[in-house]
Amino acid sequence: MAWANWVKRGFLMVLVLLGAIVLTACNPQDFKTQAAQVPQLIVSTTTDPKTFNSALNSSFPNIFGLTYEGLVDQNGLTADVMPALAESWKISEDKTHITFTLREGLKWSDGHPLTADDVVFTYQDVYLNEKIPSPTRDTLRIGVKQALPTVKKLSDRQVEFTLPEPFVPFLATAVANILPAHKLRDSVLTKDSQGNLKFLSTWDTGTDPTQIVTNGPYVLESYTTSQRVVYRRNPHYWRKDAEGNPMPYIERIVAQIIDNSDARVLRFRSGELDLLGLRVEDFSLLKHEENRGEFTIRNGGPASGTTFIAFNLNKATNSKGQPFVDPIKSRWFNTQAFRQAIAYSLNREQIIDSIFRGIGELQNSPISVQSPFYLSPKQGLKVYDHNPQKARELLQAAGFKYNANGQLFDDQGNRVRFRLLLPAGSRNGQAIATQMQQDLKQIGIQLDLDPVDFNVLVEKIGNRSWDMYFLSYSGGVEPNDGANFWMSTGASHDFNQGPQPGQPPIKGWVVSDWEKEIDRLFIAGAKEFDENKRKKIYAEFQEVVQNQVPVIHLVTPIALSAARNFIEGIQFSGLDNRGSLWNVYELKLVKK
Repeated sequence: MAWANWVKRGFLMVLVLLGAIVLTACNPQDFKTQAAQVPQLIVSTTTDPKTFNSALNSSFPNIFGLTYEGLVDQNGLTADVMPALAESWKISEDKTHITFTLREGLKWSDGHPLTADDVVFTYQDVYLNEKIPSPTRDTLRIGVKQALPTVKKLSDRQVEFTLPEPFVPFLATAVANILPAHKLRDSVLTKDSQGNLKFLSTWDTGTDPTQIVTNGPYVLESYTTSQRVVYRRNPHYWRKDAEGNPMPYIERIVAQIIDNSDARVLRFRSGELDLLGLRVEDFSLLKHEENRGEFTIRNGGPASGTTFIAFNLNKATNSKGQPFVDPIKSRWFNTQAFRQAIAYSLNREQIIDSIFRGIGELQNSPISVQSPFYLSPKQGLKVYDHNPQKARELLQAAGFKYNANGQLFDDQGNRVRFRLLLPAGSRNGQAIATQMQQDLKQIGIQLDLDPVDFNVLVEKIGNRSWDMYFLSYSGGVEPNDGANFWMSTGASHDFNQGPQPGQPPIKGWVVSDWEKEIDRLFIAGAKEFDENKRKKIYAEFQEVVQNQVPVIHLVTPIALSAARNFIEGIQFSGLDNRGSLWNVYELKLVKK
């Protein structure tokens, strides 16, 4: 998933664009016969997990949506914060103290008590530890000074967080996974032979999965590289139904590792699969097979998150004095008119009509359309409807020129040509990129496509070694979830990534005035408790982004899911990237 609760932890988990929604499913017969008597759900994931250490994870797919919980969770239909490990919380009148009360009798999957000590350890020793590169820490930075909260134990069941100033999103950040102090504390206090904390190499994917201690609905049973991850019901999970029966109901979940979307569709059609996150091309194929296949297709409305292309605006050089971006291209990318011209050149309506078969909507904002803070075009948000002539006029006014063959050159005679980095595993992504290539050709620009393995793509983005990239990021209703991407100090501020801990030094990094304005707006929005005032603040943010277009938002697909009719309890919505599994603890298999 990009599991929606991961988004609320402030991570912008990168999704392989439109290739798969949540966990789809497959059920190889060879594995099925090994555990035929065990109630199980067979799902699939696109890649191997990168780590079994939740605090160090910054990728999707991952194992943590099924294995861990935080103090709170979020409702997959409404995004409302709801109790999880904490049964309640209290916010002080001055909004700077939040006290959480844990449920009574909580246990880890190994039977060890889960107490306030684990919460304090998780935050104080891990998330707030500057020696541990956890993405969660950025979500906890507050105000102009980016100060961090403090946490203290009040009793075995109560912890208190003290904030440097009021911070509206803090409650939502409490979905961050709680970690077992009795298993991990020593690794935080000791170093390896290279002087690094042992925690940084603890619980990698080479660890025996049965040794991973969890607090969520499932534990890891086994992991076979490039084949499958198997989850088993956590016998000490806290949830029970109204009759006192332990939850979750499904004993085992098998996540087969399959990176090909077409293969998943074939297996679903053959009757092997239990769940399938549908691409738009799958919908027309499968809709008429619902009765025969005994499954139901659900429409979850617009998918959460954003799909976009991003310009590399970084003017810095590496430790060897080499620019991350070709200076010629950097001049183009850092010209506002150039970015706007690209936006006008893209025929996004055609993407919806031809590639999404009409099942989608235009995306014009960095905030998901489901959010109450979303500013629509009707409310005044600037949009870039397809207008090649407008694009040419902007380029020529900025000093670009056309030759007799309609090719575009800059004022120094350089042919305008650059590369688009995109995930190789997404057929829709490839189709959209190809159309964008054709659209840019109409205004004289040569766009070279560079499809790469998803992990390679993420690495290149992190190394700042790209011209433009094309991805989807998960999202939610809280604008501050995007702070890690939009604030200049954020670890995921990809379009102008600054110095990062543990990386070689960079020189000449420049933060533009409009980036500073976004910083100011995010800080102001995060401490404003009046919702109407918050809406005005985030409206300004959206206006800045659409005017400056460091990224160009494209389309929002409609979230679709197919599930066999013997799965009961599904509540599917495009709002939550966990899709049909956000309430996995409630799902039942009722086979006739």
